[in-house]
Amino acid sequence: MSVEVREMKRAEVIGLALVLDALLGDPPNRFHPVAWMGQVIAVAWKHAPRHGRLAPLAYGLGLAAGGAAAIAGLAYGLDRLTGSLPVPAARLAEAGLLKLAISPRGLSRAAGDVQVALEMGDVAKARRLVSWHLVSRDTSTLSASQVAAATVESVAENASDGVVAPLLYYLAGGLPAALAYRYINTADAMLGYRDAAREWLGKGPARLDDAANWAAARVTAVLLLLAALLAGEDARGAWRVWRRDARKTASPNAGHPMSVVAGALGVEMAKVGHYRLGAGGRHPIPSDIYRSVRLLHIAVLLTVILAAVLSILAGRRRQP
Repeated sequence: MSVEVREMKRAEVIGLALVLDALLGDPPNRFHPVAWMGQVIAVAWKHAPRHGRLAPLAYGLGLAAGGAAAIAGLAYGLDRLTGSLPVPAARLAEAGLLKLAISPRGLSRAAGDVQVALEMGDVAKARRLVSWHLVSRDTSTLSASQVAAATVESVAENASDGVVAPLLYYLAGGLPAALAYRYINTADAMLGYRDAAREWLGKGPARLDDAANWAAARVTAVLLLLAALLAGEDARGAWRVWRRDARKTASPNAGHPMSVVAGALGVEMAKVGHYRLGAGGRHPIPSDIYRSVRLLHIAVLLTVILAAVLSILAGRRRQP
């Protein structure tokens, strides 16, 4: 397959995968490959070494890197299998597999549910929803504004982790790259904590995830900045806060999309004892959640346009 045909195929599949996500959403966990990845990681975690530093470190790194390689190999086989189908069916099958690596509809719905609970004045329900679906921190003492902030932060961060990054990896390396990325991201989400049980076990997955997300987080920040401009939000504020606050989070990547969104909305988003993005802005309110989701949707559309442009450029490079 020529570079031109391959790149155009991938651009078409990305668009179709997003349509499938908008129409169907996520399947139940028992049918979802990302949930299966989590189950495999959970089983491996039970057998991880518990003492010392080197053994848990090596085990965690092997679990993340080895699992990603295995997933990539499986995805390569599935890719070859779908490639043997007639073209329309092959495109649909590949889009269906790619759709399982992204979750814009699920992210939007989870954020919207929190917004509805806050608008109804049910802060306790909003705390539960944001804890179940969007963040891993303790939310039991968060105020309504802090719940709104945590939701906006999650939308911004997951714009990269759950949407743009998998699509960029697919564009660069097809299904093997996209699904391997999702495995690495899942391993970090489960093991990348600094508690006693995962301090050394999670270092390998966390560092691998940092490396995998380095470029994608910054591309996502650019896309969100452009989305702010197109949506009539404060693009200058987004640029200013991005430059000032992107490195204030412990993660080398999460601060980039989060600070752009904080500046675009003119809000301050803080995690007590960890970071403060958009200092000087107002406290978030429920409607800011909708505004962040709108930025997410525009950024996704821009990703499709980027894929199409890259496919055209690839075709021109191959012309005599």
